Amino acid sequence: METNWILFYVTLICLIINPITAEIVNKNVERNLDIASQLVKTSYKIQVEETAGKPLKEYEFIVKDPNLSFISVKDGFNKRPTIEERKEKENGLTRYKITFASNAPQQTLLIETVSTKNILPYPSEIKQNDKQLVKYVGGLYYYSYYLTQTQRLNVQLSSSNIIAHTQVRPFAVMSNKISYGPYENVAKLTDDELFVHYENQSPFLTVNTLERTIEVSHWGNIAVKEEIQMTHTGAKLKGSFSRYDFQKDGRSGQSAVKSYRTYLPASATGVYYRDTNGNISTSNMNQMRDSVELDLRPRFPLFGGWKTQYVLGYNVPSYEYLYNSDDDYVLKMYVIDHIHDNMVIDEAVITIILPEGSSNIKLEPPYSIERRPNSLVHTYLDTVGRPVISFSQSNLVENHIAEFTLKYKFSKVSLLQEPLLVIGFIYIIFLLTIVLLRLDFSITSHSHKD
Repeated sequence: METNWILFYVTLICLIINPITAEIVNKNVERNLDIASQLVKTSYKIQVEETAGKPLKEYEFIVKDPNLSFISVKDGFNKRPTIEERKEKENGLTRYKITFASNAPQQTLLIETVSTKNILPYPSEIKQNDKQLVKYVGGLYYYSYYLTQTQRLNVQLSSSNIIAHTQVRPFAVMSNKISYGPYENVAKLTDDELFVHYENQSPFLTVNTLERTIEVSHWGNIAVKEEIQMTHTGAKLKGSFSRYDFQKDGRSGQSAVKSYRTYLPASATGVYYRDTNGNISTSNMNQMRDSVELDLRPRFPLFGGWKTQYVLGYNVPSYEYLYNSDDDYVLKMYVIDHIHDNMVIDEAVITIILPEGSSNIKLEPPYSIERRPNSLVHTYLDTVGRPVISFSQSNLVENHIAEFTLKYKFSKVSLLQEPLLVIGFIYIIFLLTIVLLRLDFSITSHSHKD
């Protein structure tokens, strides 16, 4: 018994003299890097451990990729922890402070990121019959504030034609995939470069500006109009364009964009697609079960550096997106539509036009936006004008297709305003007609006595 007490006191004294320091380590990290399109899509599975056995509450996640567009974080229970963004202007890093919902010494993180404009054409100019080659420069190891015990990296390419790539053993190349690792005991903030030079013929379409206007009517219709300016941001065309070679040889202009698919809501009707010259009749529309598929074909194929602009519009029934209880109305619609696969939108401006008489307007966006000042617009049968709510956001991708919520009040008595204006206008016309018909404008002569 006395021996046990002696061991207990000796252990206690040792802990006081040399206490156990708490340390966070990345026990295992698996990264999947998808660079098969113009976007850089990265998924992480991170197993984090607190070596002292204490509850792990916070974790610092670092993103080195410039032009980060989207990030999603979940824990091992498929729950979304609290995220706080911190940007470092000096070195261009973006840090995210992740606070776990549950306290445990071991945690699992599932993170997805999407960045834009990080895959560059290399060379930057090609001839019409040349293949488009691109390069990607990133990090070979998981960049972290913590020691990483084991990690792997899988790179997905668009082609098996790999010109050059980083060769740090162990690695393996299988068709259009490169596997790196496992790498063990990688020190914190280790920053080794990953370079991949490969063939990528996927469309490098960038929407420079998107002006999306949503006009709400309480008479059963919502009109949507999109004004789009688009550029092919891949390798620029070197030399002249030959229509003959393009149509004769199927290998000519492989990186050129001949057509792309846009998806609209399944209830969309009255679809129109036109540019400054008028309607573009080369497009096709297919009615799917849950969407309307548009096969848009520009008037000319888009090579690197070439631009196009057009207007796309449609109508949807208001009962699918507009809800009300008495005078309280709620509008729920997507911020943006699916313009094309793996799309990049440099800047989107969303304008919502509400019926005249709307008040107490409150916008709830699905993510951070830049609000613009509210204004008024006058259309037919308006008196004081219709409220206009406008906001913008830059660097958007397909992951940003999400619903916004717009709440406002509207008196149902105001619905009678336009019919009463029409009735009053017609009444005035009839009244003026009656008055004019009763007036005698004939010229008569009068006899005079001598």
